Amino acid sequence: MSRSLTAACDEAIASVITYARMASVDERRGSKRRVAGAGKTPASRSAKAPEPHGPAADAVAPAVVGARVKVLREAAGLSLRDLAERSGVSAPMLSQVERGETSPTLTVAARIAAGLDLRLSQLLRLDEGGAVTVVRATQRTRGGNRRRGHSFEVLTSSQPGQRAELSRHTLAPGAATGAADDPPMHEPGSRETALVERGSVVLVCDGQRYELGEGDCVTFDSDLPHHFENPSDLEAAFLAVVAAGLRRS
Repeated sequence: MSRSLTAACDEAIASVITYARMASVDERRGSKRRVAGAGKTPASRSAKAPEPHGPAADAVAPAVVGARVKVLREAAGLSLRDLAERSGVSAPMLSQVERGETSPTLTVAARIAAGLDLRLSQLLRLDEGGAVTVVRATQRTRGGNRRRGHSFEVLTSSQPGQRAELSRHTLAPGAATGAADDPPMHEPGSRETALVERGSVVLVCDGQRYELGEGDCVTFDSDLPHHFENPSDLEAAFLAVVAAGLRRS
């Protein structure tokens, strides 16, 4: 997912959405204060919660869910009809969701997420923590097999909700990625961008070969079969960014 799309989504979502229109912690506290102020006893669990008001309510309103669905759909280049066919949710219902006129059930939301090649938690951003995650140099996850000439380290956090992964790979002369103990194929809809830092490599993607030199950059659908090779007599290194989400149509 591009930086601009991430920014747009972050603007659209003011806080983590607790679904089925559950109130946030602040809303629940506010509801209790309003009940107490009216001189009434606390409501039972089965009683209907008061309608929330103010900024906290705006953060969990159906319009917020709808704004995120619209941003993701348009970023994928999908029309309402396209998403309806992919998700099994009718175009009129999708239109109502995007305009914030209705709050979709969990079942409908899950279908919309599937139509966008996302998990429900990704669509609603339930699996995200703070806005900033720092990974120190000593905390990187490392892997590969130096005897086969491929080593890598993941520079970003493995916590859920990151939406992108940055890794650095080193290939010895004649070595290649794609071994049995390499990271598995990326999830559907993922896009990968690789930048050659040093030496030269060949990207083999879906049966096609692409020669890359130092400073060259390539972007491709990483849910397709692919690997990198180093055909030269010198060590090569490249950075790879994998973004979860939507394949360009």
